[in-house]
Amino acid sequence: MLYLALGAAVLWFLVGLGRGSRVLKRREWRLMSGAFSIAAFAAAAYVGMRGGWEISIVLVVLGLWLVTTARINAPRAPAPPPSSSEMSLKEARSILGVGPDATEPEIQAAYGRLIRMAHPDKGGTTGLAAQLNAARDRLLRD
Repeated sequence: MLYLALGAAVLWFLVGLGRGSRVLKRREWRLMSGAFSIAAFAAAAYVGMRGGWEISIVLVVLGLWLVTTARINAPRAPAPPPSSSEMSLKEARSILGVGPDATEPEIQAAYGRLIRMAHPDKGGTTGLAAQLNAARDRLLRD
């Protein structure tokens, strides 16, 4: 029965590869890899207790391989370099959502409202927080 389940999983994986799309994304692969490794270790223990040492060794090696692939971190893309061009007033107003006649308290209020949502500690990106900072600085400077 175990061999049928493993065969079905391999067949499903190969059919997905043949379609040209990724079957499992990184997050799903880590979850499934952990589950399959536990199943492989359990099957190795069961088969080993029954006297099938050769199959047990293969299942242990398979389980170890699955555990190591689940632990490998994906390479992260480097952060884009900061733009060298100066931000225009129109662009800064658009980012913060303020009008051309906005006062300093209105700019600070808009910045505070947006940075609370876009801060990296709250799940935002560093690039968006940097854009908000640059827009606020540009509007307060002029």
